[in-house]
Formats: sequence, C-alpha cells, structure tokens
Amino acid sequence: MEKIKVIYEDNHIIVVEKIPNIPSQSDKTGNIDMLTLVKKYIKEKYQKPGNVYLGLVHRLDRPVGGVMIFAKTSKAASRLSNQVREKVFKKKYLAVVDGRFDNKEGILEDYLYKDERNNISKVVSKVKKNSKYAKLEYKELVYNEVKNLSLLEINLYTGRHHQIRVQLSNQGHSIFGDQKYGKRGRGKQIALWAYELEIEHPITKEILTFKDYPESIGTWCILREINL
Repeated sequence: MEKIKVIYEDNHIIVVEKIPNIPSQSDKTGNIDMLTLVKKYIKEKYQKPGNVYLGLVHRLDRPVGGVMIFAKTSKAASRLSNQVREKVFKKKYLAVVDGRFDNKEGILEDYLYKDERNNISKVVSKVKKNSKYAKLEYKELVYNEVKNLSLLEINLYTGRHHQIRVQLSNQGHSIFGDQKYGKRGRGKQIALWAYELEIEHPITKEILTFKDYPESIGTWCILREINL
C-alpha cells in the first residue's frame, strides 16, 4: 500500500500529493487509486467505523503527479465543485518540454476534440462538432541548452481532456516522457506536475494556496536551475 503525503488537512478538506501512475479514482484496470488510498488514510488515522465519506472534486491524468484536493464533507464537496465550474479553483503546472518557444511567455488558445475510442484529444477547427475551447498560459522558467529542454509554468484556464499535453505538442514542444503526444523520452515518466492549487476554503472563505514540487531527480533535475 502506498503511503500518502498530506499537504494540508482540516475537518472539511484534505490536500495530498497525487502519486504518478496511480489513477485519481477507480477505473477499469482495477488498480489502487487515490480516492481509495486517502479514504484508507482517514479511516486508519481517526479509527472511523464503516464507510468514510470523501468527495472527488477534480482529477489529474493517471501519469501526472502533484497537488490534489478532496472534500471530507458533502457541503465542502458541493462548494468546491462550484468553484471548479466558476473558475475560482485555480491550477498551475510545471512541464519540461522539448525545445524552446520563440516567446518566453504566451497564451495558447485552441479547440480540442476528444477521440473517445482511442482516448486522445486533437486540435481541430472551431466548427468541428463537439469541439471545445481550450486556453492556457505558459511561462518559461529556465532553458537547458545542452539538453534542449525548457521548464515551463502552465496556468490552466480550462480543464479539457489531456489539454496541456495536446496543446504543447501541437506547438512542436511536446512534454518530455509523454507516451501519447510526445517524441522524446519514450519509456520515461511524463514531466508534467500539478504544483500549485488555489481555492477559496469552502467554509471559512479564506483564499488558500498549496504548493508541491516533484523530487529533483531524472528529468526534474532541471528544477535545480531555479530558486523554488
């Protein structure tokens, strides 16, 4: 059983580090998932009898690690879900990508279509049926000329299926280790990490920001080149 890293916890919410390659919730693979792991943590810590309530507020792609929040009450779950819909819920990512953008900062706006059969998304024309608007902002934090890799901060405005991965790949700067949309790092862990989450506390209304960084090993050695 995986050990949970708890970033913050009170009576209403619990914020943890999602472990890469573990699904956010149960899926057809039957593998252990974060929702189950956090429920087990709460049950054991507080010696709760019976089933433990835990609300899934948002998801991260299976290979992606980073900050993830769960609701410990139905009221908190409902209010946090509203924040997701109303864009109060803010997420930032770190990504190591192939090459370098011409501009160190920029906004990417596309229309994405999800191919359900193959579980991939594609950049398409606005007029394509079932396409959805996608927007993100990127900022270069550091560029490693020797490896020709850039570390980007990604501010996500919309939460589309595989959005960051497909939009960056469409620009010719795919994420290192992305097995679906990438060119470099085949067989490596995808270098995409949800490092910052900002919410309005569902009860106190206080604005809270949580940060969590990947370990500076492997591809993430590039983190050593900046001051965190």
